[in-house]
Amino acid sequence: MRTLFSLIFAAALVLAAAPAHAQATAADQRTFADHVQKAQVHLRDKRPDLAIPELQAAADLNPANYEVQGNLGVLLFFNGKPADAIPHLRAALAQQHSLANMQAILGLAELHTQDAASGRRDLEAAFPAIADRKLKVQVGLELVGLDTASGELEQAVPTLIALRKFAPDDPEVIYAAYRTYSDLSGESMLALGIAAPGSAQFHQMMAHEFIKKGRTNEAIAEFRQALALNPHLPGARFELAELLNTSQDAALKREAEQTYRAALAENPSDEKALCRLAEFDAQRGDFQASLEKFARASALQPGDADAKLGMAKAYSELNQNDKALALLEQTVRDEPTSAIAHYRLGTLYRKAGHTDDAKREVELYKKLKDSSDKLHAQYKDLLIVPNQIRPDEPDAK
Repeated sequence: MRTLFSLIFAAALVLAAAPAHAQATAADQRTFADHVQKAQVHLRDKRPDLAIPELQAAADLNPANYEVQGNLGVLLFFNGKPADAIPHLRAALAQQHSLANMQAILGLAELHTQDAASGRRDLEAAFPAIADRKLKVQVGLELVGLDTASGELEQAVPTLIALRKFAPDDPEVIYAAYRTYSDLSGESMLALGIAAPGSAQFHQMMAHEFIKKGRTNEAIAEFRQALALNPHLPGARFELAELLNTSQDAALKREAEQTYRAALAENPSDEKALCRLAEFDAQRGDFQASLEKFARASALQPGDADAKLGMAKAYSELNQNDKALALLEQTVRDEPTSAIAHYRLGTLYRKAGHTDDAKREVELYKKLKDSSDKLHAQYKDLLIVPNQIRPDEPDAK
């Protein structure tokens, strides 16, 4: 169980609160307020150990005061007494049902006392309404942990999606997503291997596994086998063409172009295949044909920065720099982390005599490229990128 970073409710005490029962005496009210005031002083002095007995005395005088019950429960939980905290947290929630943070801490306390069913129920109920970042991440990861521990990986996915939207840069969230999706991938591989080991989908899956290991030649063989079994297998022709296109061999390059054409014939909405064919046109110097294909791709997928970059390059080669400039300015707005877009925009600014703008874009390009180079250097021993067809390396013995 991870440790939360702050007390959530300790500042919520109400000095003026009085016992709710009708027969409460003035002396009871004064005594209650005195205990609450002393608890606040101890909390300001960072002495929760001294605040707890004062709150306990106040709760005994007025068990219906949810603020006192809740604060007492929170303090007990953070002082390592989850079993003692639970009845006070439940008493508070019985009076005030909308306290999501308090219900979350109740769920954590229940998990600490091995009451997994109650803990899951309270955490699931509280999670959507929690606004505090640290607490929401804590609760979400606890829910993911419960799902993965019970082997219910699919149930963890909606929680992970919510966490990634709420805390996209949190390393614990990112790692939890990585582990869960990796486990799901392994489960799916095993299931497909048992259910249909000779299917086109199995060979397509094995191709992706070989790609991860850098075994490009074997990946190509798996894609070919998959397409032999099912010539209409979605995505397989484009994926095969992508691998063939990494080769420097002219014959394989020609086969890659033919395979992209076949992928496009199979799926006329395959804008990625259109972009690759447009690149082949550009390599042959046919920039008008390249422009037309990139424009079709952009119409199919308006958010694709690659299509806009290709159009801009074609416009530039056709001496239509104004159109190229407008496209590149739009691209850097839509994709501000595209280093090549900043570089090409800087080049056009320089040609147009916009020296300051050109300098700014080149500086951005250098920063982005430097970050990219550092990232590649950091992961060069971990990530295998099939950037070309190469001899397969034997598995380590």
